[in-house]
Amino acid sequence: MDLRFTAEEEAFRQDVRSFIRDNLDPVTHRKMMDGRIPTKEEIVAWQRTLNARGWATPSWSKEAGGPGFSVVERYIFLDELHQAPAPEPVSFNVSMIGPVISAFGTPEQKDRLLAATANIDIWWAQGFSEPGAGSDLAALRTSARREGDHFIVNGHKIWQGMGHHADWMFTLVRTNPDAPKKQMGISFLLIDLRLPGVTIRPIITSDGRHEVNEVFLDDVHVPADCLVGGENRGWDVTKFLLSNERTGIARIGMTKHLIRRVKRLAGDDEAVLRKAAALEAELKILEITQLRILDAQRGSNEPDPRSSVLKLKGVELRQAASELLLEAAGPQALEVRTDEDPFGEEDTEWLGTIMPNYAILRAASIYGGSSEVQKTIVAKTILGLG
Repeated sequence: MDLRFTAEEEAFRQDVRSFIRDNLDPVTHRKMMDGRIPTKEEIVAWQRTLNARGWATPSWSKEAGGPGFSVVERYIFLDELHQAPAPEPVSFNVSMIGPVISAFGTPEQKDRLLAATANIDIWWAQGFSEPGAGSDLAALRTSARREGDHFIVNGHKIWQGMGHHADWMFTLVRTNPDAPKKQMGISFLLIDLRLPGVTIRPIITSDGRHEVNEVFLDDVHVPADCLVGGENRGWDVTKFLLSNERTGIARIGMTKHLIRRVKRLAGDDEAVLRKAAALEAELKILEITQLRILDAQRGSNEPDPRSSVLKLKGVELRQAASELLLEAAGPQALEVRTDEDPFGEEDTEWLGTIMPNYAILRAASIYGGSSEVQKTIVAKTILGLG
């Protein structure tokens, strides 16, 4: 495998880099540099800027309304976004529900939803996890009973990332409680969060942020044409979606950005610099692995169990980089700021985000499928154990 980028690919990288530099709002860019969360309006504005350029949906085919990037172009594009850093297109829209609708949706669903999803006219939330059914999604209890041309949905979902911004939620529901296996009898529904019976409540995480929520569904009448992939076939759709999520969850460019921050703070601290070099070496190996997996996935709707390797190692390295950044910052990392001024001193204002970001990143070992679940997938499907 030739790991060198072609002249055309290098030119594409420069094109992406120049576009970000010339079009990303300075306030949004500074928030990203500081490890802060842009507002909904800032995220929407940037995604629409990307969409106007044809780049908001890097994994979508041209037939689905995407740019039709090659595997390498897609990798370069996301790598440049993460390293800039700039907000990546909202993953619930672009990496999760968009590909699902493209692969499993009806022609009417594609016409109605794909363009609006790309332009974030619809902001999506993910309605998978429940109390008692997080990593073990098949244990979900939210029910959907078919009555005429509607499903009547009752249940409780939790950890909806940015759900307070969302208009719709793609949701797993149990449509056949008597199925012989718990993975069977599950369906994939699209739920308008403005429907009567939907209640969204915030969850404030350990870093003091409001990023996640819980959603209560009480006799919500969901039109039957919001079913994706067929009744009781939701598990097949879910495996496809989670494979896409775990491929993108490595976020190698973000780890590169963290390591640059480490080096900046470390100065001449040789111990920290040695650890940073070791992380960079492992990150390069992961980068090569991701390119190989993406290449193998080209043109296929089948889930690739090797994406679990990317999820496992990508999260491990990102957590290690955030921990090393904490070590390099020392007591300065405890200087948590309370104001929202994005234009403070460049060398100091971002230090207060190191500890909160370190703390919240511990959850990355759980979301998208816990590390224990990923190891089981690797053992069974790749190594042939058990």
